[in-house]
Amino acid sequence: MMGRIVNSVLTTVTVFLVLLSVSVWTVEGKTRHYNFHIQLKNVSRLCHTKPIVTVNGQFPGPTIYAREGDTVLINVTNRVTYNLSIHWHGIRQLRTGWADGPAYITQCPIQNGQSYTYNFTITGQRGTLFWHAHILWLRATVYGALVILPKPSVPYPFPKPNKEITLILGEWWNADVEAVINAALKSGGAPNVSDTHTINGKPGPLGTFTCPIKDTFVLPVEQSKTYLLRIINAALNDELFFDVASHHLTVVEVDAVYTKPFDTKSVVIAPGQTTNVLLHANKNPGRYFMAARPFMDAPVPVDNRTATAILQYTNAPNSSFSSNMIVMPQIPAPNDTAFATNFSNSIRSLNSAQYPAKVPQTVDRNLLFTVGLALDSCATCVSGSRASAAINNVSFVMPTIALLQAHFQNITGVFTKDFPDNPPTPFNYTGTPPKNLFTSKGTRLTRLSYNSKVQLILQDTSVLTVDNHPIHLHGFNFFIVGSGLGNYNPNKDPANFNLVDPPERNTVGVPTGGWTAIRFTADNPGVWFMHCHLEVHTTWGLKMAFVVENGKGPNQSILPPPKDLPKC
Repeated sequence: MMGRIVNSVLTTVTVFLVLLSVSVWTVEGKTRHYNFHIQLKNVSRLCHTKPIVTVNGQFPGPTIYAREGDTVLINVTNRVTYNLSIHWHGIRQLRTGWADGPAYITQCPIQNGQSYTYNFTITGQRGTLFWHAHILWLRATVYGALVILPKPSVPYPFPKPNKEITLILGEWWNADVEAVINAALKSGGAPNVSDTHTINGKPGPLGTFTCPIKDTFVLPVEQSKTYLLRIINAALNDELFFDVASHHLTVVEVDAVYTKPFDTKSVVIAPGQTTNVLLHANKNPGRYFMAARPFMDAPVPVDNRTATAILQYTNAPNSSFSSNMIVMPQIPAPNDTAFATNFSNSIRSLNSAQYPAKVPQTVDRNLLFTVGLALDSCATCVSGSRASAAINNVSFVMPTIALLQAHFQNITGVFTKDFPDNPPTPFNYTGTPPKNLFTSKGTRLTRLSYNSKVQLILQDTSVLTVDNHPIHLHGFNFFIVGSGLGNYNPNKDPANFNLVDPPERNTVGVPTGGWTAIRFTADNPGVWFMHCHLEVHTTWGLKMAFVVENGKGPNQSILPPPKDLPKC
């Protein structure tokens, strides 16, 4: 059966967005117009057919293509009963926080029957990012790639590939994802894990061979040619290994920032991260599995199913079409921390004359944030408590008015600016848990002066259990200057910081039972969300926001809100 399914999927279809109006050339670049219709679509996976929330009826959603310097306008019309907003993950949004997208942070969500136009200019960025819903668990199906090409006539700083392919890694639930998380919140426990992982929306033959559907992504390649794979982890809750059987990959970019190239057998990629690799089609003609499965070195539930796709040489002999002739990759073990750590430590910014690494060498503001799981009181739960998560023991309470609007209009009572710079009660963060396992609650923000140099230590905790936390900071890129296991030591660890060519990213994985140090310059005024990109942790409260004050210069203040900004 698996052979019949695999053999039936020989071509792929690339779906491009329809350009809704004639693009207009400006001094800086092109103005690109797109239209997103949020709508329900019946989709079949794993022998189940169910309606899911989609953009333009596509799953995954359409790819946005732009160039560095372009202005992008995306008109989003909501035709489903859920309120919804879209986040353009990794776009700096310089002074245009109104277009960032997280619901109740920079905007009120778009209600049923309403529209909103996201308007932003891509400044100083090129590479692979993505977009996704930023409310509830709707990003389980509402996501797509955002590909930023270099300016015309500007080459890549690596050998030009013959072709570029986008691979979006995701998760699939046979159930309604909103029902899944609501049931968990009601019971106080963890939500059910997904039913499978996917590559470009498809789980592959290893997960569907008992079903009468052909649900495998196939990538045709020609021998001796080079392919740029744009890999995106859009999964809700799982950090993943990605591997192509018998082929080595050359990493050239992470989170839309060029890196010093290095070869690897597998890629480690957390939710919210992107990684570009070069693949050289230099093996014997045949069929090879591409695979994605979780990296998980913490004792928490996870979907352990492997998603597969097929790399197929166009001149492969017919004999290789048999299912037992497809080569399977040797993916690292799910708990292979050593491989994951070595992979992360191999990433270095390119730091060339054209693409310098502007690492802050001094620090104006030093912050220590503990990130971890805890408990909340719950009178209706069987145990009297429910799972929670917090930063510096503050479990974030979502407001009912967008924080950016409240900040811009000086609306009082929506939030306070007293988020603690350090844990309110220091303890052995990765050792014996404290006696009090409960969090505090609040909508508390941290104020940053314009252009201040910030060092932030993100420290995992063992309050309930240690876990990995891919932390995403909106509105900024940052440099990962150090990391380690155990508790951060301010007297010893800074001596080993890399202030020359550290990785520059927008999402960083805080190691299980360890810490990460990042630095950034607060040069983007507005309100900027920071949260764990494991959706279950965000739901439980592992999130906060920074208020970056306006500067004194003419281009150092938040722009006024657009007229069609949604209302709460």
